[in-house]
Amino acid sequence: MFLKNIMQWTRLSFAGFSLICMNIACTDKFEAVNTDDHAATEEMMSYDNLKTGSFFKQLQRSVVLFKDGRNLSSDYQVSQGLTSDLYSGYIAPTGSWYNGIHNGSYYFITGWIDKTFRSGFADAMQSWLFLSKAAQEQNLPEVAALGLVAKVEAMHRVADAYGPIPYTGFGSGTSGGDYDALDLVYNQFFKELDEAIDVLTAYAIANPSSQILRKYDYVYSGDPVKWIRFANTLRLRLAMRVVYANPTLARQEAEKSVTNVFGVISDLGDRASLKHSGDLVYMHPLFEIAYNFNEGEARMTASMDAYLNGYKDPRISAYFKPAALDGLYHGVRLGITPASWANYTGNKISNLNVDNSSTEIVWMTVAESYFLRAEGALRGWQMGGDAKTFYEQGITMSFSENKVQGAVAYIANSTDKPSAFTDNVGSSNAAAPSDVTIAWEDGVSDERKLEKIITQKWIAMYPDGPEGWAEFRRTGYPRLLPVVVNNSNGTINTALQVRRIPYPQAEYNNNASGVKSGIAKLGGPDNGGTKLWWDKK
Repeated sequence: MFLKNIMQWTRLSFAGFSLICMNIACTDKFEAVNTDDHAATEEMMSYDNLKTGSFFKQLQRSVVLFKDGRNLSSDYQVSQGLTSDLYSGYIAPTGSWYNGIHNGSYYFITGWIDKTFRSGFADAMQSWLFLSKAAQEQNLPEVAALGLVAKVEAMHRVADAYGPIPYTGFGSGTSGGDYDALDLVYNQFFKELDEAIDVLTAYAIANPSSQILRKYDYVYSGDPVKWIRFANTLRLRLAMRVVYANPTLARQEAEKSVTNVFGVISDLGDRASLKHSGDLVYMHPLFEIAYNFNEGEARMTASMDAYLNGYKDPRISAYFKPAALDGLYHGVRLGITPASWANYTGNKISNLNVDNSSTEIVWMTVAESYFLRAEGALRGWQMGGDAKTFYEQGITMSFSENKVQGAVAYIANSTDKPSAFTDNVGSSNAAAPSDVTIAWEDGVSDERKLEKIITQKWIAMYPDGPEGWAEFRRTGYPRLLPVVVNNSNGTINTALQVRRIPYPQAEYNNNASGVKSGIAKLGGPDNGGTKLWWDKK
């Protein structure tokens, strides 16, 4: 459907899109428009980076969807809220849809699995294409570099959800809708990040006090050094993703990131998030989903309940609100089919602690950077330190990011473990998912150390569903509670859980040859049980 339309769309005259930039917010869909006597000329559009800045704004808004005048909170819900947010173990679906027979119990609803794909190509890739062309026309390689970084941040989420995608030939008019194998997509990610980091590094060194697209940058207000650190850390994230599929490539890209002159994300000011400002007023979509959608369609999961309660983790109050009935924290398991959902959205279950005006959409926490280096050091890579130190710094930084106290005592806790889960409404109880403790232990196996690292990383990344789910699939950690009822008709193993989401039905209807090429490169059937290329452990 939309993919072939997009490929045709990109052949339209680029100049015909100039008028959209007259609106600085740039929240309307890109449309071909007629010029008139009052329209901005190409020369005018180059002033103050108006043209490139408007496309860059749109690209940033396309990474994680939110209610911005163009998208709605429901677009977030069907792009990740009802897929990766669930399968990461972060969010429990508590809407009364389809009597519980839906994505949450591994029965995929067609309309709930296509938005990730559609928004990736119709929004993120299209915005990047126009930004790239405008930057090339205006000889602004540093702007094109920012676009590459933001594009990879958006599109690795798409690739990690589906597998092979039509990525490398997008906009060239030559791909014909064919899909690229996932290893080739990742090679392109690394190539693009390498290029962007090299350009930005040279620019920052040559222009030490300069800014890039400051008025249009929601993340770092035009600071090229912070963008370099984010790009390096993104490259480190993706390097770790492929470690079981291509360990040589993984180490090469990881060490390259850490040894860059500007390094990786390391302090609170480096946190990659959409900053609230007079130019960007928004609420996190999880607020509206949890508080305004019917009786509340998102709650704390049973897995978060088991780990945070078991560890007596102070971050529990930053992430969730206590149940009104008893003042304690209670979650919900996936795959339950109660006769009534009222009690699972009422005073017996913990809601999300999301503020409607201050909670940010986070692309990457500072803590994640430390946990990535901890794993790299554990593998013997040159990360600039040792695994234990990075692990403890990751926990400390997560406490700081969430404005809670007690990191020192928490790090030293060698006794508390995840707890058994007790369903505070029904009878879907479960044994403790793991017995892993918090404190670092030099004498245990590297696999046990890895479980510690990923478990704490998972806690620190909440509520980044795409990344939490990807890391669970890559490593098997944290050990998440399985669904109560599995409605996949045998296509998904209950213990292994969901490994990917199927391609959109629209691709079957309108790009049959393309999706067929993707399935051939997937290496298995187009269902939720087929592992992706990097899912090798």
